[in-house]
Amino acid sequence: MSKSILLIGSNGQVGKELQQILPYYGDIISVERPTVDLAQPDTLRNIIRSKQPQIIINAAAYTAVDKAESEPELASAINAIAPLIIAQESQKLGAFLIHISTDYVFDGNRYRPYQETDATNPLSIYGKTKLAGEEAIQETCAYHLILRTAWVYGTFGKSNFVKTMLRLGAERQEIRVVADQIGSPTWAQDIATVIAQTIPQLTPEISGRYHYTNSGVASWYDFAVAIFEEAQQLGFPLKVERIVPITTAEYPTPARRPAYSVLACGKISAILETHPPHWRQRLRQMLRDLKIGHE
Repeated sequence: MSKSILLIGSNGQVGKELQQILPYYGDIISVERPTVDLAQPDTLRNIIRSKQPQIIINAAAYTAVDKAESEPELASAINAIAPLIIAQESQKLGAFLIHISTDYVFDGNRYRPYQETDATNPLSIYGKTKLAGEEAIQETCAYHLILRTAWVYGTFGKSNFVKTMLRLGAERQEIRVVADQIGSPTWAQDIATVIAQTIPQLTPEISGRYHYTNSGVASWYDFAVAIFEEAQQLGFPLKVERIVPITTAEYPTPARRPAYSVLACGKISAILETHPPHWRQRLRQMLRDLKIGHE
C-alpha cells in the first residue's frame, strides 16, 4: 500500500524537486505558505492532524543567513520551534520525520570532512537555530532522519549562488568572489533524490543524523570559475572577463560562515549503496536544464 507523505515547504529549491519525484514513492500532500506558516504553530499542528501522514518531510526553513542576525526571533520560530512542533505531532502519529539541516552547525575550524558525530559549534544565528531544530527533533521524535547538506543551488527558485553568478556575469566584466571558504556545491535535485530513496529504507534502526552533499571540494571562487566555464560552453550570455579571488575579510557579512564545511557522506552512502556524484558534473547538468527551460 502506498504511504502518505506530507511535504512541508514544497515551494523551495529542494521542495520543488521533491514535488517532482515523491509521487513515485507515495501519496504526496504538498503544503506551503500561506496554507502553512512555520512561524504560526497552530497552522502546523492543524495541517498535520488533519492529514495524518505516515511520513513528514520538512523542506522549509528560514535560510536568509545574514538577515537572521537581525531577525533572530523569526529565524528561531521557523528553524527551531517549528521543527519541535512537527516532531511532537510526528511522535503522536508514529510518523517518520525527515528534516533538512545544514553545514552551518559547524564552525569550520577543522580540515577534514565533518562526520555526523563531530562536535557542533555554529557561528551564526542561522546555524544556532538550525542546530536547535535538530536537537528538538532528536529529543522529541523517535523516528527521524536529519539530513545535513550544504551549498545548495537549484534549477527552481529565484536566488542561489549559480543564478546570482549568471546574472552578475551577464552584467559585469569583473566579479570578486571569496576564495577562503571551502565546501561542496550540491544540486537540490540530488538532495531530493536521496530523500526519496531513503523512503523505502525507513525503519526505526536508521533514525539519526546523516550528511549528504555532492562529492568533491571547492571554494566559492572555484565554484564561480566553474559556473562561467560551463555556462560559456552552453552559450549563456556573459560579459564577465575576470573573476578575482578575495578573502572573507574583504567581503564582510553580518553572519559569520564556516571556513571549511565539507561533510563526510559515508553513512548515507552505505544505506543507499551509492556514492554522491561529483559537484562539477551536476552543475553541468543543472545549467543544461536551466538553458532548456529558458529556450
